[in-house]
Amino acid sequence: GLIDQVSPCVPVFSGRAAAAIVNAARFFSPGGPALHPTVCFEDRVPIHLGPFTVTPFLVDHSAFDAYALLIDAGGQRLFYTGDLRGHGRKAALFDRLLARPPAGVDTLLMEGTHVKGHDGLSLDERPVLTESDVEREMAATFRRAVGTPFVISSAQNIDRLVTVYRAAKRAGRTLVMDLYTATIAEATGRASIPRPGFPGVAVYLPQRQRVLVKESGEFHRARAVRPHRVFAEQLLADPSRYVMLAPSSAAAELVRGGILADGVVVWSLWSGYLQDPSGVRLVELLRTAGIPMVEHHTSGHAPIADLRRLVDAIHPRQLVPIHTEGAQQYADHFASASAHSDAEWWNV
Repeated sequence: GLIDQVSPCVPVFSGRAAAAIVNAARFFSPGGPALHPTVCFEDRVPIHLGPFTVTPFLVDHSAFDAYALLIDAGGQRLFYTGDLRGHGRKAALFDRLLARPPAGVDTLLMEGTHVKGHDGLSLDERPVLTESDVEREMAATFRRAVGTPFVISSAQNIDRLVTVYRAAKRAGRTLVMDLYTATIAEATGRASIPRPGFPGVAVYLPQRQRVLVKESGEFHRARAVRPHRVFAEQLLADPSRYVMLAPSSAAAELVRGGILADGVVVWSLWSGYLQDPSGVRLVELLRTAGIPMVEHHTSGHAPIADLRRLVDAIHPRQLVPIHTEGAQQYADHFASASAHSDAEWWNV
């Protein structure tokens, strides 16, 4: 989010699709940063930077086009996992990492979102849902709904977009996505990602997005989806035909318009967001309107069991926790764990 504060003379590296998604999202969040990579990552293709060689590894994660990084310098090897999992729609990438891990890793910097402190709760003992599991749960909810189900998720969670589309097809419904989701899907550059023009896909423009198009004068955005647009009148006339996927900001408009009458809201994000002020307002809105909410979600991060498999495959000399609330608890799960504090200097 602060990339635009970096001097233009500093090179920037990212995945090509990740940069395209960030830039496509700017229209919907005016003032957001642009991302123009100096070099785009390619899976397992080394990048040479002075004394460093950096090799990106494409990984399974809820954010599209995510990479782990292998860093070689001075005869030492550090492997940084970034955020990753093994239960998404790209789980084969995690399996490949286990089967073909980087060799001779001195230090493994490993995420541990689900390694909790003693005052937290680990997900290690819970069964981990795959995206296919979420798809089946959603399809069942869609079939039971009398009215229109409304799925609230992140448009940039491309795995979840595929999950919702497949669930809608299984339930015999048309997926109605908003313009933001349609734009992000197009930005991935992947022909396999559901978007306008796919069978059983339509587009609805919430009021905020209609205003953005009008005020910006970028009417080509609405024209591009015109053949696939549906309007409130159509949604009201045949509520059992559709499933909607849009940001939570569209909920009030849909409730006021009666579009969610006899429907259900599917929360497909981390449940902690419901404790935020906007989440509390959403829950109260639905409670007042008498619209039920169900949760169908799985994490973008690996459970401890999969992290153990990763450590066993890489077998690093030392394991350093990052991105976790339970750094001091790593030693309970991993023999080679060595926690370090922020601003502490230590040797690889």
